[in-house]
Order: sequence, then C-alpha cells, then structure tokens
Amino acid sequence: MELVFERYRYRAFEWRKGLALPYKVALAMLGAGLIGLAAQVRFHLPWTPVPITGQTFAVLLTAVLLGRHWGGIAAGLYAVLGVAGLPWFAGATAGFAVLAGPSGGYIVGFVLAALFLGHVSDRYVRARSWYGLLALMLVADFVLLFGPGLAWLGVMTGVADPRQLLWMGLVPFVPGELVKILAAAVTAFALAPRKGSW
Repeated sequence: MELVFERYRYRAFEWRKGLALPYKVALAMLGAGLIGLAAQVRFHLPWTPVPITGQTFAVLLTAVLLGRHWGGIAAGLYAVLGVAGLPWFAGATAGFAVLAGPSGGYIVGFVLAALFLGHVSDRYVRARSWYGLLALMLVADFVLLFGPGLAWLGVMTGVADPRQLLWMGLVPFVPGELVKILAAAVTAFALAPRKGSW
C-alpha cells in the first residue's frame, strides 16, 4: 500500500514540474490564496502590534508542495497583491501601509522562508524525510521568517532592548509556531515523495 501512495506522490510532483507556465502561476495563486486565508485566523496580544496568525502553516506547506521558485513566488504574490490592494493581509487589510508597518518584516520573511524551504525540499531527497522536513521548517521559521520580522519590528517601534524586542516579536509566538510547524511537517511528509529531485 505504501508503494502505491509513493507512486502517486511521485507522479504528482512530476506533474507539477512539467506544467506549462500559466498553470504554475495558477498554482502559485492558489498558494498565495491559502496564505491569505490563513492570515484571517488571528489573535491579538496586548503588548505587541504583531498578531498571531495561521500564516506560518500555509507558507511552509506551500513551499514544500510548490517547490523551488514557485513556493517563494506564491509568498511573493501574497505580499505584492496585498500591497496592491487585495484585502488578504491579517484582518482583511491591504495596502503598502501594512508592509511598512510593524508586521512588514514578517511578510518579507514569508518569501525568504518559502524560497529556502522550497529549494532544499525539492533538491534533496533526504530533506523530505520526517526529521529533514521538521528541521528545515524550524530553520525557515525561526531564522528566515522571524529574523527580518524582528529586525523590522525593532525599527518601527524604536525598541532597542533585545529582551523587550524578543518578548514583543518572538517569545509569545513560539508555542503556536511549534504547533504550526508540526502540522505543516506532518502534512508535507504525507504528501511529498521520498524519491526524486526537481
């Protein structure tokens, strides 16, 4: 039974690779839509201007499913179309003010994290093992996503104390991030083939 599932997983990834450009763009739009939908799942904490959202799950999963280039393009489309006026940032907001606001660095981090994760998971078979996906998602999230997020949050709020900045932009998010990373890793592991590089 596992061999049958593996065959279908591999064929799906091969199909994805061989699609014509308009279809790849359409898949990237679907990925961007998933990120936008996950952005509407949000909770506000009183001591930080950055909301807790479901976006991390969508960004990480989209990156693995769409692979190198297109996972990042999906996150990029989410950012660009949101700036252009499509109201799918957190809280159904849109516009350049959101990107220039306290959460803007995290949106840039979505693109960096998706490009990295999509490239590595496509290129290296071992990256699609359970531990490989989990490790890569931890790095993508806590380094490539939260790195620019914290840096820009510090600029926008004027907070220079690293401890205060971490309390505003990282520490409260860690439990939820771990849950989203785990969920994305489980889903990606179930869907991604264990062989082949693209």
